[in-house]
Amino acid sequence: MLVKFIRNLLGVIIAIMDLATRGTKLKRSLEKQQQVNDEVKSLALYQFFACPFCIKTRRAMYKLNLPIDKRSASQGSPFRDELLTGGGQVKVPCLRIEQDGKVEWLYDSTEIIRYLQTRFA
Repeated sequence: MLVKFIRNLLGVIIAIMDLATRGTKLKRSLEKQQQVNDEVKSLALYQFFACPFCIKTRRAMYKLNLPIDKRSASQGSPFRDELLTGGGQVKVPCLRIEQDGKVEWLYDSTEIIRYLQTRFA
């Protein structure tokens, strides 16, 4: 119980520090940003608010100016069941990629960030 409290407290502190130190978003032309906005509609990030790896992934999304749908996989959330059913495990962060009628579940913050940078940077 104490360990969970400390972990959650540290997660909130890290999340607040992230918000305070994010920097600037990638600038694109209006047309290019609209195209990116349309493309990210096929993506969803399953995450926990205070998870350091989720924070790292959200930070990269912010810097790349990607308005990807963020879905909480917390206990009791319908998205948690969706993640377990679709991806096979409740592990975050997880990026759901829907493309050409197929769905891919990408786990691991480093892999997710690499995918986003390759596709959108």
